[in-house]
Amino acid sequence: MTRTRLGTALWYVRLSWFLGGVGLHRLAAYRLDFALGAGAFLVRVGIQTAVVGLVFRQVPAVGGWSYHEVLFLLGFSLLPRGLDHLFTDQLWELGRKLVQRGEFYRYLIRPVNPLFSLLSERFFHPDALGELVVGAFLVTYAGASLDLDLTATQWALAPLLVLCGALIHTAVKLFFASLSFWTVTSLPAMYAASQVSEFAAYPLDIYHASLRALLTWVLPFAFTSYVPCVYLLSGGTGLLGWLPVVTALSLLLALAVWRRGINTYEMTGS
Repeated sequence: MTRTRLGTALWYVRLSWFLGGVGLHRLAAYRLDFALGAGAFLVRVGIQTAVVGLVFRQVPAVGGWSYHEVLFLLGFSLLPRGLDHLFTDQLWELGRKLVQRGEFYRYLIRPVNPLFSLLSERFFHPDALGELVVGAFLVTYAGASLDLDLTATQWALAPLLVLCGALIHTAVKLFFASLSFWTVTSLPAMYAASQVSEFAAYPLDIYHASLRALLTWVLPFAFTSYVPCVYLLSGGTGLLGWLPVVTALSLLLALAVWRRGINTYEMTGS
């Protein structure tokens, strides 16, 4: 049984590698699509960065955070978001139209896991690559400006912090996308959750307590950027111990809703 599971896992890894290559080939073939996606993202992040700069022209600190600390937080928030977008943005199609148009059935008749089948239809979204590059640049620039000197433990944990953040983004997206099995389309709910996630790009200290609670324990986007950045910038562990718990619970809940949705799925027309 163990060998069978290991063989299956390796087969999925090889298939993911192949499909990733297909995704990169698509980007090379449709360069204008990549340029437009990356360009639109750069404009959005440029505006965010400019707004942060304008705010700090008036005040030396916001919620106890300096200009470069907020830049670090903004840049770090793009890393898990970009990693999530890179592989799972096809979930938007589930929330948008697949159930409504009766097209989801094709993922159930393929000889692979339905979730993998759905996600693998399009790996490597162009805006995700922009998020990762810009996020890495902002983190590097802000870290150098802060003379940030991470410990060996912090360096070792940093990739895991990004991965956990990406999995939380994926779990929230999967949860709301799966609601379409009952509501036919869940795009408004997915969009609302995506808008809420934007608050995680700024210090939680500037928000009302109710919004902080929402971002921490209901839609736990605080664990995708704020909590890791507090640890990396100050060494404070605070809520860091909750990160693996929140990540695991978010994934388990999202997968439970997904499986329940598949079991209740019935084809429908538009």
